[in-house]
Amino acid sequence: MDVKFFAETLNSDFFTGVPDSQLRALCDYLMKTYGINPAHHIIAANEGNALALASGYHLATGKIPVMYMQNSGLGNIVNPSTSLTNPKVYNIPVIFVVGWRGEPGVHDEPQHIYQGEKTLEMLDLLGIKYFVISKDTTEQELEAVMKDFREILRDGQDVSFVIRKGALSYSEKVAYQNENSMLREEIIRHIINFSGDAPIISTTGKTSRELFELRTTHQRDFLTVGSMGHASSIALGVALNKPNQKVWCIDGDGAALMHLGALAVIGSIAPKNLVHVVINNSAHESVGGLPTVAKNINLPEIAKACGYAKTFSVDNYEALDEALKSACEGECLTFIEAKAKIGARDNLGRPTTTAIENKNAFAEYVRNL
Repeated sequence: MDVKFFAETLNSDFFTGVPDSQLRALCDYLMKTYGINPAHHIIAANEGNALALASGYHLATGKIPVMYMQNSGLGNIVNPSTSLTNPKVYNIPVIFVVGWRGEPGVHDEPQHIYQGEKTLEMLDLLGIKYFVISKDTTEQELEAVMKDFREILRDGQDVSFVIRKGALSYSEKVAYQNENSMLREEIIRHIINFSGDAPIISTTGKTSRELFELRTTHQRDFLTVGSMGHASSIALGVALNKPNQKVWCIDGDGAALMHLGALAVIGSIAPKNLVHVVINNSAHESVGGLPTVAKNINLPEIAKACGYAKTFSVDNYEALDEALKSACEGECLTFIEAKAKIGARDNLGRPTTTAIENKNAFAEYVRNL
């Protein structure tokens, strides 16, 4: 289905959410049509943030907002969906557009499988009426469903469109880029050179894929293939229980923003053995490259305010090596922002070990340090 027809049928002039590769057509359409425009389109830090923002829009205008997300984001909206928009609380109508990763019978990565199995059950549990959009869904079917949904929305209840793989199409694919020069994979290579045998916890998406491909042995690395935004907290848990061992976290800007409060918790505890590297390309690259707000904020200053003892921001390999050397030699909580360009090599692979195999090998390695 053409995404322009889909978006126009929803009949809303405000969209917010977190990008998803399954919804790339919709995300590109919104960027092409609105860009980042506070009146019409805002990319949120996380899905709960987006739903609260959509609720504020409805309170101020009386209109129906659209909130988009990958189905993994359903977990982040459980609280605002049940205690904010729910008919038994504030009765705020929202149209959800949910990318169905891990749909049963469709091959996907391991972190999406269980979520995919439970997606429709979760919507049922939340009391959100849904309709599944497939490649063969007709425009007439969509219009008929939307007519029924408008009645539900008028009663203040939420509705959802669940989008199957390839269901939406858009001919004007948007290319995303920034002005940075360092490559994320090369940044990771430099980190490996300095970290030696120390354990590394890497964030969701291409970061973990690149780390896996750069290593010949993998027991030192925990690849956080799901749970976006939580790699730094996992690293904190490891660092606190291995106080005599340097622990590294390779994070991303989108992931760090998603649960920014983790920086405050890490900074308040201030483990001397933790090095937190955020590779900042100001984009949700693994799901298409849509921008984050990380270009407009000072992550090192935020980390410093949270209690990180040493902070760096680097945009070239020489400065990166100096920061990494300082982190290796220092005995204090360290934060490094490494500014990277958007892009990965075309032949980038995926981990060849299962998540369980990765966990078991990493746990055995760390426990024996």
